Amino acid sequence: MKLLSDTLDRVKPSPTIAVTNKAQELKAAGHDVIGLGAGEPDFDTPQHIKDAAVVAIAMGKTKYTAVDGIKELKEAVCAKFKRDNKLSYEPNQVSVSSGGKQILYNALMATLNEGDEVVIPAPYWVSYPDMVLLVGGTPVIAQASVQTNYKLTADQLEAAITPNTKWFIFNSPSNPTGAGYTWDELKELTDVLMRHPHVWVMSDDMYEFLAYDGFKFCTPAEVEPRLYDRTLTTNGVSKAYAMTGWRIGYAAGPAELIAAMRKVQSQSTSNPCTISQWAAVEALNGQHDFIADNNEIFVRRRNLVVDMLNAAEGISCPVPEGAFYVYPSISGVIGKTSAGGTKIENDEIFANALLEETGVAVVFGAAFGLSPNFRVSYATSDEALKEACARIQTFCASMTD
Repeated sequence: MKLLSDTLDRVKPSPTIAVTNKAQELKAAGHDVIGLGAGEPDFDTPQHIKDAAVVAIAMGKTKYTAVDGIKELKEAVCAKFKRDNKLSYEPNQVSVSSGGKQILYNALMATLNEGDEVVIPAPYWVSYPDMVLLVGGTPVIAQASVQTNYKLTADQLEAAITPNTKWFIFNSPSNPTGAGYTWDELKELTDVLMRHPHVWVMSDDMYEFLAYDGFKFCTPAEVEPRLYDRTLTTNGVSKAYAMTGWRIGYAAGPAELIAAMRKVQSQSTSNPCTISQWAAVEALNGQHDFIADNNEIFVRRRNLVVDMLNAAEGISCPVPEGAFYVYPSISGVIGKTSAGGTKIENDEIFANALLEETGVAVVFGAAFGLSPNFRVSYATSDEALKEACARIQTFCASMTD
């Protein structure tokens, strides 16, 4: 009898975490490494949110809570959806978990059976397909392209849906591309979904507030209210509130689905961290001025990175509407040889050679389902970004045919 489950054969470790770990190991060994792999703001959690956590500790709010969140946080989530998205929910339609990833996993675990398909646009966040596989479903990848700024078209969505489709996973602004869907673009997708009443919608809105240049965020159930009864709208405090380590994600949807997700969570982690929940209450209910201030910094960094990468030989980098990622194409360097003697046959080889020869850590495009590309997270200092992009320019300029 073998020790490990056959389930593990269906999935692979997160490539983004692997890149971050490798960069940290090289740094610890004394190498000059600039890590552009982690999707984590370099800003500190705002003081009023930290203060709320300290108050909760001082008041002894350190016990178990309801499995999927305290009443106060669920009410704050309901208020947030009403205020920002014009979506009305009651607390029994809300689930709170230990991060956005757990919300998605709980929903998939609670609903997927063998043979059920999940349509996932590519490029995609690396965890979507593996979570589907982990719970026995089948990911169906719908390829977008640079010609549409990495956004899925209605025809592509239509072609991907079958009688076995249970979920469509939607993410805007996107990880890894930063691309955001306009109201009209999303309406074209929701029109397709209205023709397929057996398909549920899982909207990952984690980067909702990281939107630039006048881009207006919208979410599927807001654009098409008739999808309300089969949409799970998910979000969290990690990105916009610089609370990645606090591990609070949340979602709202039909009460029957939320109850099923609660059942899954009751037999895994049970309640999210109590102190983090009280901090999240303040994050959602408190002042939000800092988001606009942070976004000004992100726009400056985005423009810096896009300009410098587009100046690198063989690289083409679109301007994203949101999040804190860019997803440049390296089609112009495929087949060339680096100064260190590595032939660049694909984006994984490119990323490995870039790290080994220049100390810049990025995530290769194949991890996100679309090549030849790589992802840069610009959620780090201007100085680090300038130096990293300069190294990438030198790396590409030194290649030979």
